Amino acid sequence: MEHTPAAWLAAAAAEQQGPGNLLRIVLLVMVVGCVLTAWFLLRGYKRKDD
Repeated sequence: MEHTPAAWLAAAAAEQQGPGNLLRIVLLVMVVGCVLTAWFLLRGYKRKDD
């Protein structure tokens, strides 16, 4: 068995019947990724009032 976080999350999500936990993990990662991407892109538009 692999010891990577992705393999551990997939194995933990696959233990229960159905895609419920795996879908929750995927959606959570997508939302966090979108928030971090938006923050990274929008911080470049900040005006410097020096």
